[in-house]
Amino acid sequence: MARAALGWIDAELASLDAKGLRRSLEPLASAQGPVVTVGGRPLVNLCSNDYLGLAGDPRLRRAAAEAAEREGAGSGAARLVAGDLAVHGRLERALAAFEGTEAALLFGSGYHANAGVPAALVGRDDAVFSDVLNHASIIDGCLLSRAELLRYRHADVGELESLLAASRARRKLVVTDTIFGMDGDAAPLAEIADACERHGAMLYVDEAHATGVLGPNGAGLADALGLRDRVDVRMGTLGKALGSFGAHVAGERRLVQLLVSRARTFIFTTALPPAACGAALAALEVVRAEPERRARVHALAARAKAGLARLGFELPRVVAPILPVVLGGEARAVAASRALRERGYFVRAIRPPTVPRGTSRLRVALSASHTEAHVDGFLGALEEVLRELPPE
Repeated sequence: MARAALGWIDAELASLDAKGLRRSLEPLASAQGPVVTVGGRPLVNLCSNDYLGLAGDPRLRRAAAEAAEREGAGSGAARLVAGDLAVHGRLERALAAFEGTEAALLFGSGYHANAGVPAALVGRDDAVFSDVLNHASIIDGCLLSRAELLRYRHADVGELESLLAASRARRKLVVTDTIFGMDGDAAPLAEIADACERHGAMLYVDEAHATGVLGPNGAGLADALGLRDRVDVRMGTLGKALGSFGAHVAGERRLVQLLVSRARTFIFTTALPPAACGAALAALEVVRAEPERRARVHALAARAKAGLARLGFELPRVVAPILPVVLGGEARAVAASRALRERGYFVRAIRPPTVPRGTSRLRVALSASHTEAHVDGFLGALEEVLRELPPE
């Protein structure tokens, strides 16, 4: 029976429909992979953040099953209560070694980490500085900290420097994605680190889309640029290139000790299940042993970038296997997504508020498990679709 108190929702849903902003789930009838089954049809999957093709890897599946068999289906409680299992410690030690830091701490997701860590580092008398294109979880974490939030233009270190110089806050925290998930471009991390050092600010980077993908060992952009020792807090996810679920924060031991006592999204939530930890441990071993996966996905991304340039989409700033095909209006992006699905390609339309109004797009994400034929076929299909789309 419908509740009268919720009657306002009907008007909200109708408004979302009218604006082309209503979202819906797309159940998959298969495991993640380069080809997935959606609506009873096999489609080339260009939506997933499974950059190294590990989400369906049999080694990760076996490791997940073995961890669940050994330590249970769930952790039962928050780690500070009664849920601190041996597999959590093993994974944290492996992640600290991977990141080249003294310690690491697991979180339930990247959202949990970004929502909880800023408030553990800054508060009412402090200031936090955030790129305007940072992920929603970073913005929420900054707001939850109750510090003064100062947003600088995307990748504009000059504006960041001015804001830092003018601030009289007790503590200053600069937060940035390293790879921006809707654009595939990189933060000017060396220049940001310089600005932080000049103004006594802490630097927190979100390596979600760089972990496993960038750097000589796959540890992210800070690793790739030789800046690991100049970043105070490094967050990475386990659910993208590492094919599992969860996130971690890496840094000095004293930082991790503080987060254990202060990060509410760590303290007040049930710990990661053993299966996710087991899979992540196996993924770290694959990343170490098979650098050719990183080379493979970057080669495919270069092939796709060249093809998109021929279609008029220049992407000079893109450094990750994320390729934004910006089409403008919401309806145009939705129409392109539907037309590509008819041709066998699963790529979703990304619309506001995920991206700024007027920049709705197809977000094409590649995996090491894709083939050249997948990339070339998509480019050919996109060329056909673009001819059919109405002008903006």
